[in-house]
Amino acid sequence: MDALDILRDLTSHPRAAAEALRGQLNPVSLNARPGGHDNSVAWLLWHTGREIDVQLADLTGDEQLWTARGFDARFALGEVGDSVGYGHSSAEARRILIEDGEGLLEYVAAALAALEQHLEMITAADLEDVIDAQWDPPVTRGARLVSIVDDAVQHIAQAAYVLGMPLRD
Repeated sequence: MDALDILRDLTSHPRAAAEALRGQLNPVSLNARPGGHDNSVAWLLWHTGREIDVQLADLTGDEQLWTARGFDARFALGEVGDSVGYGHSSAEARRILIEDGEGLLEYVAAALAALEQHLEMITAADLEDVIDAQWDPPVTRGARLVSIVDDAVQHIAQAAYVLGMPLRD
Protein backbone atom coordinates (compact mmCIF):
# COMPACT_ATOMS: atom_id res chain seq x y z
CA MET A 1 0.00 0.00 0.00
CA ASP A 2 1.46 3.39 -0.99
CA ALA A 3 0.60 6.93 0.14
CA LEU A 4 -2.07 7.36 -2.55
CA ASP A 5 -3.76 4.12 -1.54
CA ILE A 6 -3.82 5.35 2.05
CA LEU A 7 -5.29 8.71 0.99
CA ARG A 8 -7.91 6.98 -1.15
CA ASP A 9 -8.91 4.77 1.77
CA LEU A 10 -8.92 7.70 4.18
CA THR A 11 -11.19 9.69 1.85
CA SER A 12 -13.84 6.96 2.06
CA HIS A 13 -14.23 7.51 5.81
CA PRO A 14 -15.92 10.93 5.76
CA ARG A 15 -18.16 9.69 2.95
CA ALA A 16 -19.37 6.77 5.09
CA ALA A 17 -19.78 9.01 8.13
CA ALA A 18 -21.83 11.55 6.17
CA GLU A 19 -24.04 8.82 4.69
CA ALA A 20 -24.78 7.61 8.23
CA LEU A 21 -26.46 10.97 8.90
CA ARG A 22 -29.25 10.31 6.39
CA GLY A 23 -32.68 10.50 7.97
CA GLN A 24 -31.48 12.65 10.87
CA LEU A 25 -31.29 16.00 9.10
CA ASN A 26 -34.63 17.70 9.62
CA PRO A 27 -34.74 21.52 9.66
CA VAL A 28 -34.83 21.68 13.47
CA SER A 29 -31.84 19.39 14.02
CA LEU A 30 -29.91 21.04 11.19
CA ASN A 31 -30.21 24.54 12.57
CA ALA A 32 -30.19 23.93 16.34
CA ARG A 33 -27.33 25.47 18.25
CA PRO A 34 -26.70 23.24 21.28
CA GLY A 35 -25.25 25.17 24.17
CA GLY A 36 -25.74 28.37 22.19
CA HIS A 37 -22.76 27.60 19.95
CA ASP A 38 -22.69 29.54 16.67
CA ASN A 39 -21.95 26.51 14.48
CA SER A 40 -25.03 24.38 13.83
CA VAL A 41 -25.05 20.99 12.14
CA ALA A 42 -25.99 22.84 8.94
CA TRP A 43 -22.89 25.02 9.35
CA LEU A 44 -20.68 21.97 10.02
CA LEU A 45 -21.86 20.14 6.90
CA TRP A 46 -21.85 23.25 4.72
CA HIS A 47 -18.31 24.03 5.90
CA THR A 48 -17.23 20.45 5.19
CA GLY A 49 -18.37 20.73 1.59
CA ARG A 50 -16.93 24.21 1.18
CA GLU A 51 -13.49 23.43 2.60
CA ILE A 52 -13.12 20.40 0.34
CA ASP A 53 -14.53 22.20 -2.70
CA VAL A 54 -12.54 25.44 -2.38
CA GLN A 55 -9.20 23.84 -1.57
CA LEU A 56 -9.59 21.16 -4.25
CA ALA A 57 -10.51 23.77 -6.87
CA ASP A 58 -7.31 25.60 -5.91
CA LEU A 59 -5.33 22.39 -6.48
CA THR A 60 -6.97 21.41 -9.76
CA GLY A 61 -7.87 24.74 -11.34
CA ASP A 62 -11.44 23.50 -11.80
CA GLU A 63 -14.51 25.58 -11.02
CA GLN A 64 -15.92 25.03 -7.55
CA LEU A 65 -18.84 22.63 -7.40
CA TRP A 66 -20.62 25.28 -5.32
CA THR A 67 -21.22 27.32 -8.46
CA ALA A 68 -20.70 24.73 -11.21
CA ARG A 69 -23.51 22.53 -9.88
CA GLY A 70 -25.71 25.33 -8.57
CA PHE A 71 -25.39 24.66 -4.85
CA ASP A 72 -24.92 28.40 -4.32
CA ALA A 73 -28.36 29.07 -5.84
CA ARG A 74 -29.93 26.03 -4.19
CA PHE A 75 -28.96 27.13 -0.66
CA ALA A 76 -29.27 30.90 -1.36
CA LEU A 77 -26.86 31.93 1.40
CA GLY A 78 -25.44 34.93 -0.45
CA GLU A 79 -21.88 36.10 0.16
CA VAL A 80 -21.55 34.26 3.46
CA GLY A 81 -22.31 31.00 1.63
CA ASP A 82 -19.56 31.69 -0.88
CA SER A 83 -16.98 31.80 1.92
CA VAL A 84 -15.45 28.73 3.55
CA GLY A 85 -16.32 29.56 7.15
CA TYR A 86 -12.82 29.96 8.57
CA GLY A 87 -12.93 33.00 10.82
CA HIS A 88 -16.68 33.47 10.59
CA SER A 89 -18.03 35.95 13.10
CA SER A 90 -20.93 34.80 15.26
CA ALA A 91 -23.33 36.69 12.99
CA GLU A 92 -21.91 35.12 9.83
CA ALA A 93 -22.03 31.59 11.24
CA ARG A 94 -25.62 32.11 12.35
CA ARG A 95 -26.57 33.18 8.81
CA ILE A 96 -25.85 29.65 7.57
CA LEU A 97 -29.45 28.43 7.80
CA ILE A 98 -30.26 25.42 5.66
CA GLU A 99 -33.33 23.22 5.80
CA ASP A 100 -32.32 20.88 2.96
CA GLY A 101 -30.37 18.14 4.74
CA GLU A 102 -30.32 15.88 1.71
CA GLY A 103 -28.94 18.75 -0.35
CA LEU A 104 -26.15 19.27 2.16
CA LEU A 105 -25.26 15.59 2.03
CA GLU A 106 -25.36 15.77 -1.76
CA TYR A 107 -22.90 18.67 -1.71
CA VAL A 108 -20.53 16.90 0.69
CA ALA A 109 -20.75 13.70 -1.40
CA ALA A 110 -20.03 15.63 -4.62
CA ALA A 111 -17.01 17.33 -3.04
CA LEU A 112 -15.69 14.01 -1.75
CA ALA A 113 -16.26 12.39 -5.16
CA ALA A 114 -14.25 15.20 -6.78
CA LEU A 115 -11.49 14.62 -4.23
CA GLU A 116 -11.52 10.89 -4.99
CA GLN A 117 -11.35 11.66 -8.72
CA HIS A 118 -8.35 13.93 -8.13
CA LEU A 119 -6.60 11.15 -6.20
CA GLU A 120 -7.10 8.84 -9.18
CA MET A 121 -5.47 11.35 -11.53
CA ILE A 122 -2.27 12.06 -9.62
CA THR A 123 0.84 10.04 -8.91
CA ALA A 124 2.69 9.45 -5.67
CA ALA A 125 5.37 11.86 -6.92
CA ASP A 126 2.70 14.59 -7.26
CA LEU A 127 2.18 14.45 -3.50
CA GLU A 128 5.60 16.12 -3.11
CA ASP A 129 4.65 19.16 -5.23
CA VAL A 130 4.96 22.36 -3.19
CA ILE A 131 1.66 24.17 -3.59
CA ASP A 132 2.12 26.93 -1.01
CA ALA A 133 5.62 28.19 -0.29
CA GLN A 134 4.37 30.88 2.10
CA TRP A 135 4.58 28.48 5.05
CA ASP A 136 7.56 27.05 6.87
CA PRO A 137 7.79 24.27 5.96
CA PRO A 138 6.19 24.80 2.55
CA VAL A 139 2.88 22.99 2.04
CA THR A 140 2.94 20.04 -0.34
CA ARG A 141 0.01 18.63 -2.28
CA GLY A 142 0.10 15.58 0.00
CA ALA A 143 -0.03 17.67 3.17
CA ARG A 144 -2.93 19.72 1.78
CA LEU A 145 -4.87 16.58 0.84
CA VAL A 146 -4.38 15.12 4.32
CA SER A 147 -5.52 18.43 5.81
CA ILE A 148 -8.65 18.48 3.63
CA VAL A 149 -9.67 14.98 4.66
CA ASP A 150 -8.79 15.57 8.32
CA ASP A 151 -11.02 18.65 8.44
CA ALA A 152 -13.87 16.75 6.79
CA VAL A 153 -13.60 13.87 9.27
CA GLN A 154 -13.59 16.25 12.23
CA HIS A 155 -16.60 18.29 11.14
CA ILE A 156 -18.74 15.33 10.09
CA ALA A 157 -17.95 13.66 13.42
CA GLN A 158 -18.98 16.85 15.23
CA ALA A 159 -22.26 16.86 13.32
CA ALA A 160 -22.87 13.21 14.22
CA TYR A 161 -22.14 13.93 17.87
CA VAL A 162 -24.56 16.86 17.97
CA LEU A 163 -27.25 14.87 16.17
CA GLY A 164 -26.82 12.03 18.69
CA MET A 165 -27.17 14.28 21.71
CA PRO A 166 -31.00 14.15 21.89
CA LEU A 167 -30.79 10.35 21.99
CA ARG A 168 -28.81 10.39 25.25
CA ASP A 169 -30.49 9.88 28.61
